[in-house]
Amino acid sequence: MSLARATGLILAKELRIELRSRALLSTTFVFVLLVLVLFSFTFDPTATEARRFGPGLLWLALLFAGSLMLQPTFVREQANDTLSALRMAPIEPFAVLLGKLAANAVYLFLVELILLPIFAGLYNLSILPVLGRLLLVMFLGTVGLATTGTVFSAVTAQARLRELLLPVLLLPILAPVLIGSSEATVGLFSDQPYLDTTWVVFLTAFDVVFLTAAWLFGEYLFEE
Repeated sequence: MSLARATGLILAKELRIELRSRALLSTTFVFVLLVLVLFSFTFDPTATEARRFGPGLLWLALLFAGSLMLQPTFVREQANDTLSALRMAPIEPFAVLLGKLAANAVYLFLVELILLPIFAGLYNLSILPVLGRLLLVMFLGTVGLATTGTVFSAVTAQARLRELLLPVLLLPILAPVLIGSSEATVGLFSDQPYLDTTWVVFLTAFDVVFLTAAWLFGEYLFEE
C-alpha cells in the first residue's frame, strides 16, 4: 500500500473517532478560551499592550492546548492493542505517524480558526487586514507543534508517567516555534503591519527538519 493511501486511511480513522465524540476538540477549545479570557481580565491591556503582548499570550495558550490535545494520540491505541495491529499492517510506520500528525494539525487549526475572532474581540485587534498572512504563520506554527507533539506522544506512549513526561519534553523543544510564531504575529499587529520573512523561513525550516527526522526514524518510535 502506498504511503499516501495509508496516511489517508489513518487520517480518516482519526477524524471519524473525533467526530463521533468531539471530546478532544470541545475540551481543547474550552481550555484555550478560558486561558485567553483569564489573560484578558488579569492584564486588562491597553491597545498598544494588546498588540505587543496579545500574540505571545495566544501562542502560549495554544502551546498548553497542544500539550492537552496531543497526549492521547497513541495512548488510546493501547485500549484494544490496536497499535500492535498497526505495526503488523503492511504499511510504512511513517504512514501511521503522518496520519496522526495530520489529524492533530487539523484539530489544532480548527480550534485556532474558531478562536481567532474571539481573540481579536478580547484584545481589540483587527485581523481582517492581515488574515492571509496570519493564517500562514498559524499554519506553520501549528505544523511544528503537531509534528513534535505527535513524535513525542509516540515516544512517551509506553512510559509510566507519560502524562507528566510529554509536557516536560515538549516545552524546551517547542520554545523556538513559540518564539518564532509569536514574533511573526507581533509584526502583523504592529501599527504598520508587516510579515518578517526571517521568521517564516525559520518556522518552515523547523517543520521540514522535524518531518524529515520523523520519516527517517519513524519505525523506531513504535518499538516497546
